[in-house]
Amino acid sequence: MADVFADLVGQDEAVATLRHAAASAAALLRAAAVPAARPAGPATGAGPGDSYDKLDALAEEFDAEPIPGAGPPGGPGEAAGGDPGAGMTHAWIFTGPPGSGRSVAARAFAAALQCVHGTGCGECPGCHTTLAGTHADVRLVVPEGLSIGVGEMRALVLRAASTPSGGRWQIVIIEDADRLTEAAGNALLKAVEEPPPRTVFLLCAPSTHPDDISVTIRSRCRVVPLRQPLAGAVAEVLVRRDGIAPDVAEWAAAAAQGHVGRARRLARDPEARQRRDAVLAVPRRLTGVGAAFDAASALIEAAEAEAAAAVAEIDEAERAALQTALGAGGTGRGAAGAMRGAAGQLKDLEKRQKSRATRAQRDALDRALVDLAGFYRDALAVALRAPVAPVHTDTAALAEAGAQKWDAEGALRRLEAVLECRAAIEANVKPRIAVEAMMLALWKG
Repeated sequence: MADVFADLVGQDEAVATLRHAAASAAALLRAAAVPAARPAGPATGAGPGDSYDKLDALAEEFDAEPIPGAGPPGGPGEAAGGDPGAGMTHAWIFTGPPGSGRSVAARAFAAALQCVHGTGCGECPGCHTTLAGTHADVRLVVPEGLSIGVGEMRALVLRAASTPSGGRWQIVIIEDADRLTEAAGNALLKAVEEPPPRTVFLLCAPSTHPDDISVTIRSRCRVVPLRQPLAGAVAEVLVRRDGIAPDVAEWAAAAAQGHVGRARRLARDPEARQRRDAVLAVPRRLTGVGAAFDAASALIEAAEAEAAAAVAEIDEAERAALQTALGAGGTGRGAAGAMRGAAGQLKDLEKRQKSRATRAQRDALDRALVDLAGFYRDALAVALRAPVAPVHTDTAALAEAGAQKWDAEGALRRLEAVLECRAAIEANVKPRIAVEAMMLALWKG
């Protein structure tokens, strides 16, 4: 690996911002470790005892240029001449559409901060352990359920307040920070308002809208906006990193609409392609009310089956580990009594697993709805004769036939029905009710 940011596709401005911050953070640590004053200028003949080195020069080179995406003077990320920490702040929010690489950017930035060279080389132990998820000073929160609770957040904030064991930074990465409950958000806010000197918070959210992240937390963070990468950039990564054939990579990148993870899954997983084909067959099946309800049932059942398959192995391993920890299979005097008292813990585990399964089902259903929206988007583009490439090249003929049948207004109404279904499910409407209403709207037009 040549660089920790290599997998961040099509985000040149964001990468420039994060490189700047990483270099400034490393220079800040060095300034604290070597209190001797720096020379007035970069002395090319500096000896071993001087406090000025290549890293300081790199930080000064960055500070001499405008910081990409920097806020107003005095805000997070402000550059200040001579300040070794200019460009670095203690709290960041990575925003962008699904598949833009929010979590990838957060992990890469964390690796750059833990890099022993301060540049995100991708080769040192700090980079390797951070990207692998084994660094002692990097905490990663990946919500498995529908929300992140206050208990989990309080424990995380308390742990993050400790001194870094490696002498660099304590880093907390919260994926899907938009799932924080109100109480959990308040617990996080207290830590962001008064952060420990060497703790950095990296939050990932779809946007900075108050529905996704609270205004008070947003006001104390620096925002790194990410864009949806172009299909060509995604295809290039699939070919270079995963060894996928160029034609398959181009098809998968277009079908995934710039979502790197989905593109990789479509290119490598035959079952994922079969599920997509079944979803794109829905418009042909909507011949009446009964067919609409059948299509809704099929879509829900497919999402449930996909979710069950995704979590089954994890659930079984967790249950077996808990039962073993509680003494299952033991023959000692207290083994039976311990198992009788374990009902509460097993019930808690089942509750967490049920929440995770619900989240997995909704994610699987959302992927199907994105594919369906792409189809009606193609029909709309054809009806308007828009000079854009289709999302689903393999159903282009079907989309053209639909455009001739529905015209632009009909295609738009159907696209809106799919998007409204996604919004309803996100607002906790029962998925079956939302999907049935969508199917009826697609049939009626």
